[in-house]
Amino acid sequence: MNASEANFDGLVGPTHNYAGLSFGNIASESHRTQASNPKQAALQGLTKMKALHDLGLIQGVLAPQERPDVHTLRRLGFSGSDSSVLFQAAQYAPRLLAACCSASGMWAANAATVSPSADTLDSRVHFTPANLTSKFHRAIEHDTTGRILRATFPDQRYFRHHSPLPGVEQLGDEGAANHTRFCTEYGRRGVELFVFGRYAFEEGRPAPRRYPARHTYEASQAIARKHRLSNRDVVYAQQNPDVIDQGVFHNDVIAVGNRDLLFCHQEAFLDQEEIKLGLHRAMQGEFRIIEVPTALVSVQDAVRAYLFNSQLLSLPDGRTLLVIPEECRQTPAVWHYLQELIAGDQGIDELKIFDLKQSMSNGGGPACLRLRVVLTDAERAAVNPHTLIDDRLYTTLTAWVNKHYRDRLEERDLADPALLTESRTALDELTRILKLGAVYPFQR
Repeated sequence: MNASEANFDGLVGPTHNYAGLSFGNIASESHRTQASNPKQAALQGLTKMKALHDLGLIQGVLAPQERPDVHTLRRLGFSGSDSSVLFQAAQYAPRLLAACCSASGMWAANAATVSPSADTLDSRVHFTPANLTSKFHRAIEHDTTGRILRATFPDQRYFRHHSPLPGVEQLGDEGAANHTRFCTEYGRRGVELFVFGRYAFEEGRPAPRRYPARHTYEASQAIARKHRLSNRDVVYAQQNPDVIDQGVFHNDVIAVGNRDLLFCHQEAFLDQEEIKLGLHRAMQGEFRIIEVPTALVSVQDAVRAYLFNSQLLSLPDGRTLLVIPEECRQTPAVWHYLQELIAGDQGIDELKIFDLKQSMSNGGGPACLRLRVVLTDAERAAVNPHTLIDDRLYTTLTAWVNKHYRDRLEERDLADPALLTESRTALDELTRILKLGAVYPFQR
């Protein structure tokens, strides 16, 4: 079957702010209390989407979450008018308010795990929204995420939408940030790599000591079952606990893959040599690995620059493109390595650099912003066409951001009732632009 990979990027929401909510994410914690620029953040993301569309790639957009999340604040006991709820939360539980205002849904790599129809026993594309139980501000996303995904991929002949896994820490699921699909051709059956941080029910297994392991082995197994994957085409790998403790909160901070190529750090996985052998076996030898030695790029530099939180893409002319943040160029060891990599003809042909400073300061690089969906021609035709980036939609969304977004936001602004009104007005208009229907609680 003829198939292509599409990238659906999360559109940054109007309440993008630096509240430092993500323990274990060094960038998120280190920028806490700084003022953010939601307008610039959204425009930086749209610039990346448009540039990849212009390269001939399929590029879509996923709508942001409704924030402030007054609905969740009411579930937590605050009452009265919306403005009263915000006031009470700011007075008595400001960290809860910050969590209910987070724009973290912009990082669509955590939105869901996706298995293409070539891999599934019923030959449909399967979606499971991530429960994201490890962080409260993310665990409140999945209901809206599910509605957005169903509105984006609506045709049940081609798309199968699952409920999230139970929201308990033993089944912590962080979505596609810990999932990579390998193949020789997008339309042929592939091998799905599920990466996890710990075992939930087996004491004595290796686990990080400083930062939490957010994703469990048991969650990975459950997703593979739900997506009706063949056991022979699934590989499980545990993150190296030592690198989790150095800020590698998801696998996509230390490894990225595309087609038959894995680009990873030497210290990415526990029992890394065995994982590499397992992938070679599953891919029947049609597999390549670029492993970056610690001696050339330390884990600290990889995390600082987000070298591996890059997009590894196949261009229409067959070349392989690595999309990286500007921080890679500003980190000497990483930039030197990349120059040698391109010159050495090792499997990556070109670099493309983007300024994603607003996202990077909150702990998310190019790969965090996208959800990868492999689609056959028929499946692509069944996608909601209003969510696919082209020149017209890019212009429309740019105008929408400039109309509705603030260019400065501080934590003290989150209780401003005007921010809630602005956000809802913007999202109401966005659902009409993208033809999503009533996906937000305030619309339902």
